[in-house]
Amino acid sequence: MGLMNHLSKIARSAPPSTGVQFRKSHYGGKDIRQFLRDVIAMANATVDGPRYIFTGIDCDGSGKKRLHSVPTEDFSGKPSYQSLVADFIEPPIRVRYKPMSIEGKRIGVYEVADCQDKPYMMRVDESETLRRGDAYIRVENTAIKMGRRQLQDMFERKFRDSVSPDRIEIGFPGEIIHKDLKLKTTDLSKLPSAIVSSKLKELIDIRVNSRNSGSTTVMARLTHARLFGADSPYEERSPSTLLQEMSEIKSRHEQDDQHFLFEEHANPVQLVIYNQGDEPIENASLTLVMPNHNAFYVANCLPFVLRNGQLVDRNPKEKAAYPSVNLKDDAVHVSSSLGTVPVDTPIQAFESPLRVCVGSDLRGRRVGIRYSLFGKNLRSPVKGTLRLLF
Repeated sequence: MGLMNHLSKIARSAPPSTGVQFRKSHYGGKDIRQFLRDVIAMANATVDGPRYIFTGIDCDGSGKKRLHSVPTEDFSGKPSYQSLVADFIEPPIRVRYKPMSIEGKRIGVYEVADCQDKPYMMRVDESETLRRGDAYIRVENTAIKMGRRQLQDMFERKFRDSVSPDRIEIGFPGEIIHKDLKLKTTDLSKLPSAIVSSKLKELIDIRVNSRNSGSTTVMARLTHARLFGADSPYEERSPSTLLQEMSEIKSRHEQDDQHFLFEEHANPVQLVIYNQGDEPIENASLTLVMPNHNAFYVANCLPFVLRNGQLVDRNPKEKAAYPSVNLKDDAVHVSSSLGTVPVDTPIQAFESPLRVCVGSDLRGRRVGIRYSLFGKNLRSPVKGTLRLLF
């Protein structure tokens, strides 16, 4: 609610300025060129913090404002203002667009934030009049096209006030920072779901392969006793019932499997960042990309923990300390927000180390981890590759 009050206050009482723009009508599909110019000009403006463009507010020379409702469909993602920014402007800018209500009128507000990587400019041609490399800057309440001299000044200032990526070292902790890390492998046939699965498979094979139904029951009973123990009561189950059970094993034993992989057999993976530059890196964040493989498991959250013979969930503080892991079909993406990286003090990338479990199929193999470190005052991202040896 605080943000909406803040925006409402700006919309009602703030005059147009370098960081605040008012526009009578919405952009829609007809004014995409003007939209892109305004966003670039706002992103390049010399102001701290987020900048705002309000649509549906007409502000005359004397500062008097009139409100005009913006149509609902303008907020439906057609055009998708965020993807226009992603397609046409570089480097990336975070733009959020949302409706707000003032005196019963629906107003649009664009928040242009995190503008740390100036200059912003057109990435590709949009039209004859808005070409690749075009850049604008908002000065007071006007957007001005930037010339070569202004762009050069901006690049030089960025270079002067930034930390060189060559002064940053990233790797695995130790007496020296290592670029390779050895991980132990685990026999994944011992996974709780795999054990139950192989037992059910034996029962199914007996039911399907033995033709004489009399002996099938006897064999099934004996096999059941051998596999599940004499105390486990035998139930007469058809092959189709057993197959149904097979398909549910993974979900039924998910917590047991996670505990096996990421508690009992986990390899903790931690990284360190060592800043040997002359100033701290501000607003730093680290991303990792590693290949996905069916015998390479990375926890996307901490597993349940065993207490009094029961698997129970962890407390929110423990869970929040674990890095953000996104499992995709072909890759595993990990991200961690680091805040400020001080000078001459190696810091850990993760409050709680990444948990990895590797199947014995991968023994003797290796995978590469691509890392990228971003920061407000880094001249360019720090990029490189580390290796996991199994």
